[in-house]
Amino acid sequence: MYGYVRPPLDLPEAERKRFGRAYCGLCHTLGERYGPAAQFILNYDFTLLAILLSGPEEGDIHHGRCVAHPVHGRDRLETNSALALAADESVILAYWQLRDGVEDHDWFHGLKYRGVSAILEPAYRKAAGIRPGFDESTRRQLNLLAELEGEECPSMDQAADTFAVLLREAAQAVDEPVRRRVLEQLLYHLGRWVYLVDAADDLQQDAAAGSYNPVALRYGLPEGRWTEESRQSFAATLDHSIHMMATAFELWDFGVWTPVLEKTFYSGLFQVGRAVLDGTFRAKGGKDLPPGSP
Repeated sequence: MYGYVRPPLDLPEAERKRFGRAYCGLCHTLGERYGPAAQFILNYDFTLLAILLSGPEEGDIHHGRCVAHPVHGRDRLETNSALALAADESVILAYWQLRDGVEDHDWFHGLKYRGVSAILEPAYRKAAGIRPGFDESTRRQLNLLAELEGEECPSMDQAADTFAVLLREAAQAVDEPVRRRVLEQLLYHLGRWVYLVDAADDLQQDAAAGSYNPVALRYGLPEGRWTEESRQSFAATLDHSIHMMATAFELWDFGVWTPVLEKTFYSGLFQVGRAVLDGTFRAKGGKDLPPGSP
């Protein structure tokens, strides 16, 4: 995805380390299942997906060295069914986002997307073979989104819904019906929030390039600059999505992952949204990470 979903900077040390073990565990699982190239797609969004798909217990922990940490090594979660599912779905999502990047740019500016997607393609084909339903739904939703972009659809909600449904489908492989329903609602509103934050972050860039941006169309911002009224209205929209995530989150016991998820939903997402609206997220390169992060 886009790297916007992250725990806050004030995450307690114990939870920071727990998150780090999940991060490194997903990295190891990506490499184990799909090779080193797949490890480059790792980000905080995919780590949160792995945590949401995990059971209430943390699982087995392994300490080992890797290319990123060759001297002292790091603790990581051993590969389990949740990490495997998250790795499979992450590869599919990353591949189709890269292909979407190819379609969104001219030949020259699309070269980097074309090159990286070609490197990832063998991993994608394997993941699609394992999760054909998720691959099909991802392609379907991105095609719908491409149609909306081609039509210059002015409905911000319609465009956001397309990506929200895409992310909701990541819960389909969960067996327990109640837990699956909770995750569907949570992931739907997370997907909506991610899409809208990304569009807001790209406002000025899209305005300069003349690219489709549903937030600009919704609020009448041809130059990509917020008015105070539009900023407040959009912030309320983002807050609504977070509140809906929190409502779904409260319906299930996430066990040892509860503290880091609480911090993410009740603090981290608000911090990111505020930085995007203030124009400081890109200025900082979006690189503010919890202390001691992987």
